Amino acid sequence: MQEFTFQIDAVSEGVRIDLFLAETLDGYSRSHLQRLMKDGAVKINGKTAKSSSRLKEGDQVTVTMPDPQEPEVVAKPMELSILYEDDDVILVDKPKGMVVHPAAGHSEDTLVNGLLYHCRGRLSGINGVLRPGIVHRIDKDTTGVLVVCKNDAAHGSLAAQLKEHSITRKYLAVVCGVIEENEGVVDAPIGRNERDRLKMAINEKNGKRAVTHYRVLERFPGYTYIECSLETGRTHQIRVHMASIGHPLLGDSLYGPSKCPFNLEGQTLHAAVLGFVHPSTGKYMEFTAPLPDYFVHLLEVLRQTKR
Repeated sequence: MQEFTFQIDAVSEGVRIDLFLAETLDGYSRSHLQRLMKDGAVKINGKTAKSSSRLKEGDQVTVTMPDPQEPEVVAKPMELSILYEDDDVILVDKPKGMVVHPAAGHSEDTLVNGLLYHCRGRLSGINGVLRPGIVHRIDKDTTGVLVVCKNDAAHGSLAAQLKEHSITRKYLAVVCGVIEENEGVVDAPIGRNERDRLKMAINEKNGKRAVTHYRVLERFPGYTYIECSLETGRTHQIRVHMASIGHPLLGDSLYGPSKCPFNLEGQTLHAAVLGFVHPSTGKYMEFTAPLPDYFVHLLEVLRQTKR
């Protein structure tokens, strides 16, 4: 068994313990941690904690984690939208609502489950059993193109290109408010939000450099359709950067308004273009994922407001 101990500071004052641990302990879902609490494995100041317990500054939280068991990620037949495939890589158009890879307490119906079935288990092993072949991720409610590697050599090549910021990544988004300038750059470091551990934020002290280029594609009353190009790939980068300049993504209740006038499930963000040097041929390749139906319909509705 492994034991974790946390001393609660003022930033986490009043936060539910299940939310605090889900954010603090990477790789463990909130539901998994709640089960641990029911088993008495989580204590606050030596007393068994409940999921609803709220933390106070100065509290000492201890988590007794059972010895990890290597989970079996089951290959599962799923309908995948495959844009391209060869012996080294597979490019998938990920739909809204699909999680990329399993986490503790969530091991089915992810992209990895479907890829294991489709590729008959032939995926890079660099990221272990839970994330085979996964070089980069996109959020659950973000749609679009994602590259997955079938062998370790391809994985190493793509990972190096990501580190060098040489991969082309273009996203399409609708943001709240009308952006007056035709294009711009947000160059601001991103790290954990020091007041809310569930969010990322502009963090000058502890954040990592993040750069997003954006340009306006179309303006509507109250909204703007934009293209974003990434130099870096930080967690929630576009969502945080656009919110930081007063233009949060439409539908993004985490960084923008809690209520949305449209029937959306999460942020309006689509990974439209992905380009990289092929790990075997050395040739540059670029792939495009078409806009999902919900996005196309939203643009039609917004265009009607211009008339």
